[in-house]
Amino acid sequence: MTGIDLQALERALDLLPGQYRGPAGVAGVVHQGQVIARRAWGFADMAARLPMTPARRMPICSISKQMTCALLLDLFDDPEVLAPLLPGLLPGFRGPLPSVAQLCHNQSGLRDYWALTVLQGAAPEGRFTAADGLALLAQAQDGQFPPGAHYSYSNSNFRLLAELIRQATGRDFADLLDQRIFRPAGMPTARLATDMAERIDGVVGYEGNDEVGFLPAESAITWFGDSGVSASLDDMLAWERHIDATRDDPAGLYRRLTAPVRFADGTSAPYGYGLRRYRQAGHDLTGHGGGVRGFCSFRLHVAAERLSVVVIFNHEASAMRAAEAVMAAALGAPPPPVPVPGQGWDGLWLDRERALFLRTRDVPAGVRLDYAASPVVLTPTSETRAEAPGLVLRREGDLLVMERQTENLTVRAERLVPLDRADATPIAGRYWCDALGTTLDIEARDGAAHVGFDGRLGAGPMERMYPLAQDLWAVTSRRAMDAAPPGEWTLHVCRDASGAVEGLTLGCWLARQITFRGPVPTHRRT
Repeated sequence: MTGIDLQALERALDLLPGQYRGPAGVAGVVHQGQVIARRAWGFADMAARLPMTPARRMPICSISKQMTCALLLDLFDDPEVLAPLLPGLLPGFRGPLPSVAQLCHNQSGLRDYWALTVLQGAAPEGRFTAADGLALLAQAQDGQFPPGAHYSYSNSNFRLLAELIRQATGRDFADLLDQRIFRPAGMPTARLATDMAERIDGVVGYEGNDEVGFLPAESAITWFGDSGVSASLDDMLAWERHIDATRDDPAGLYRRLTAPVRFADGTSAPYGYGLRRYRQAGHDLTGHGGGVRGFCSFRLHVAAERLSVVVIFNHEASAMRAAEAVMAAALGAPPPPVPVPGQGWDGLWLDRERALFLRTRDVPAGVRLDYAASPVVLTPTSETRAEAPGLVLRREGDLLVMERQTENLTVRAERLVPLDRADATPIAGRYWCDALGTTLDIEARDGAAHVGFDGRLGAGPMERMYPLAQDLWAVTSRRAMDAAPPGEWTLHVCRDASGAVEGLTLGCWLARQITFRGPVPTHRRT
């Protein structure tokens, strides 16, 4: 067991407000069951001059997922007893349904329902009810891959778990969390706050940065299971102390949450029960974080060192990087290696099997990859190989081979010839998606192309659409109902044997290969 460098820890905590600039934040560290440091800086509400404190509650975002799984394991010795209830929540699903465990491990293959809100015409600040969530989940007809084959982050999994728990027990989900998780862990003020429009303890979440300023974030979504828990720093440090106190109990919830997980083929899986397992700065960690509109959170636990770190911001900055930096300072980890600039990696590629484009770029810190929900920077290790934790890129002529250990996936992407411009007029019109009951309108005018979605949530904003390669377009979606928008969508134009347009395939990492038929020309707007 490594000793704690208290001086380095204090310095790392003091640096957080300047490194992750925004209205306010909190951070705390638990070692061997004791709180050894905590911080609260800035303002919970800048306009009201309300200071942030360790007792003010904020959304803990997707940290809620491990609470959902902890409740599941606490209630049911064998969670698969809930499986008979799943067909009622996914009535139109064709093919094998995922197991309850595969929901917990993000191995279900189900598309993320927050990504699908974009295609349903949602306004980013629009109202989204619990009934809306169930309705979107019930539309699922198939998955992105067979259950257990791969990993794909999906909030749908944990919303379904919460509904299964509610139906199986006949109890209110909030009451169950309070009685069986929060109280035993000594988290007196933590609670489920399903409505994001509610400002608990006067805390405001903010969007923006120092360049454009910070504005209060607006959100009116309702959720539970995948998010929804609100807790103070003091509550979260109590959770970490509870983890340490039960570390030697074979029936302890955190020990069960961190038990080894595998894919269907027997390969070890680095995610399970709402927790990511990974290695950072030479240490094995379990942790999770997330973001909701105006907030960002992360907690990590180093079991071998009995060390936990919690960071929460009321603005959108990387709480994960902040928590990892605090951990590294406390444990005296060596500084990260000097970045190696990328060279010769610029390229556009197509993952044909998943119908998604990839973009690689040389950057001063290495090789930037745009493919999944957020970009990743890899370190070149040779002229044809670059690496990041759980991820390897290899150039093989006109192929880009990507090994994604976390997803149990190997992608072989083909090089594309990029286009600077393309005429969208031939594909302008309206398209239908029978599976989602939604429409897509493409408008082309004076060299610009835009797309809009209409569905059960309304008529969404027009999004920008840019050419990538022949019959391949990128649709941006940088603002969505959830705080982590799906990013760029890949739009592929499908043609029949004569070359006529017969439809589109649209997808992003969180929601892939959605088919639209059409087009029917629409009246050009002026």
